Amino acid sequence: MTHATQVVLQVLLADPAEEYYGLELSAATQLPSGTLHPILARLESLGWLESHWENADPRAEGRPRRRYYKLSPDGIVQAGAALARARAEAAKLGTLHPGLAGGVR
Repeated sequence: MTHATQVVLQVLLADPAEEYYGLELSAATQLPSGTLHPILARLESLGWLESHWENADPRAEGRPRRRYYKLSPDGIVQAGAALARARAEAAKLGTLHPGLAGGVR
C-alpha cells in the first residue's frame, strides 16, 4: 500500500461517518487531484468507499457539482486492518534495518 493511500485512509478513518468531497480530501491529505482521484477510484472498486454526486444545480451554486466519498461499513474494517498491517511492516523494517530507518548507515 502506497504512502498516499495510507494518508487517504487515515483521513477517512478519522471520522468514518463523515462524507468528504474531492477538494476537501485533497486539502486534508495534501495530495494533488491527479494522485487522489485514482486512489479514490481504486478504493471504490474494492468496495471500501461509497460515493454519490450531490443534488445541486451547478449554476445556482456557482460551482461544479461535488462527488462525496465515505468509507463503506466493510471499508472501515478493511482500511483499519490494512493500516495496521502497514504500520507493522514499517516497524519490522525499522527493526531489521535500523540504520535505514534513521538515515544513518
